[in-house]
Amino acid sequence: MGRVLLDITMSLDGFVTGPGADLTHGLGIGGDPLHDWIAGEQAADREAFERTSANIGAVLMGRRTFDLIDGPQGWSADGFSGERPAIYVVTSNPPSRVRLDGWFEFVPDGIEAALKLARTAAGQRDVMIMGGGHLCRQYLYAGLVDELRVHVAPIVLGDGTPLFERTTLTPIRLVPRDTTSTPNATHLTYDVPHQEQG
Repeated sequence: MGRVLLDITMSLDGFVTGPGADLTHGLGIGGDPLHDWIAGEQAADREAFERTSANIGAVLMGRRTFDLIDGPQGWSADGFSGERPAIYVVTSNPPSRVRLDGWFEFVPDGIEAALKLARTAAGQRDVMIMGGGHLCRQYLYAGLVDELRVHVAPIVLGDGTPLFERTTLTPIRLVPRDTTSTPNATHLTYDVPHQEQG
């Protein structure tokens, strides 16, 4: 069985979007520089991006992330050059219409049910949680993540969608595995030991 990966970009002050994120401003007001590293010319940035899609058999996302991806400014129908992974959207409110029809399965039964479906679809490959911030927090705090990959962009947004929030849960101890820095981002990889989850 593969690993459960949480892979997301955030600002130095911990936001995965700027304020006012919507279908027009997917990364919020002022949030576009968060993803400069994806189109960057640095070899380390390209390697980090390639790792994001390597060995992925299934993807988990929340409803807001789906709305952006399936929206008019979202993914292209021919955007996958290889095999498209199974994509599960965790939502209690499935949409009535889908632009990229046949790409998504909507799971209303919560994060664990969605992860079970994703693991089955992925087989020996990995499951990636790609956003948004709220869904990522749920999986991380529930102790369901094996590896955390955070791409820290050199920007302070001041407000927006936080990756982490104040919580009364036991702190989550992480084991550093890799750090790579470029002018566009610092790419951090951590193991998440399940036995140390609270």
